[in-house]
Amino acid sequence: MDGLIALNFHGIGTPARDLEPGEAPYWIAPELFDVILDRIAAHPERARIRITFDDGNRSDLTVALPALRARGLRADFFVLSGRLGEAGSLDAEGIVALLEAGMGVGSHGIAHLPWDGLSPDALRDELEGSKARLEEVCGRPVTSAGIPFGRWSGAVLRGLRAAGYIEAWSSDGGVARDGDFPMARTSVRADMDPGKIDAVLAGRTDPARRLRRALGVARKRWLA
Repeated sequence: MDGLIALNFHGIGTPARDLEPGEAPYWIAPELFDVILDRIAAHPERARIRITFDDGNRSDLTVALPALRARGLRADFFVLSGRLGEAGSLDAEGIVALLEAGMGVGSHGIAHLPWDGLSPDALRDELEGSKARLEEVCGRPVTSAGIPFGRWSGAVLRGLRAAGYIEAWSSDGGVARDGDFPMARTSVRADMDPGKIDAVLAGRTDPARRLRRALGVARKRWLA
C-alpha cells in the first residue's frame, strides 16, 4: 500500500450530550470500535495507518484512550475549544491526560461551524481562537487541524496556513500522501461492517468513485 490511510472517529458508546442533526450515524458501538482497532493493530502495514478523532467528546478519554493504549496505538484528537468542560465533552484535564499518554491534540475550531461558509474574519477567529485556547491548555504549539464536516476550500487552506497550521485533515476518503494539505481521512460510521473497514484499510476504492473524489478535491481547491 502506498501512502497513508486515516480512519476518523467521532463518538463511541452512548452520547452524554444532545447530538447535532446528522451526527448520530457517526457514533459507533464500543464493540465495533474494538473490532476496528484489532484490525489496525494486526495490519501488516500498521505504520501507514493513522487514527484521528473529531469533536472532543468525553468518550475520547473514557473509551478510546484505554482501548488505544491496550493495543499500543496512537491517535490524534481534534478538539472543539468552545465545548471544553461542557457535559459530554473533554475538559482541560482530559486533554492533558491525552497528551501525557502520548496522543496528539489539534484544533477542530471553536463552535463546530463549516469553515468554507465563513467570512474571512469569522474564519480567522475560528482558526486562531481555537489554536490559542488549546495552546493555553496544552502548554505547547498546536499546529494540526481536523476540518469540520470535511468542508474546505482554497480560502480555508490559505487561512489554515496563515494561522500557523502545518497539518490539516479533511474527510475526503481515500489514500493520503505525505505532505498533502489537507490529508484525506475516511470517517467511520455505525453502519460500516468489518468488510468495509478492511477495504478502507487496504486502500481499495472503486475507480469511478476515486475519479469523482479527485474531481471534487480539485474543485474545492479552486473555491475562493
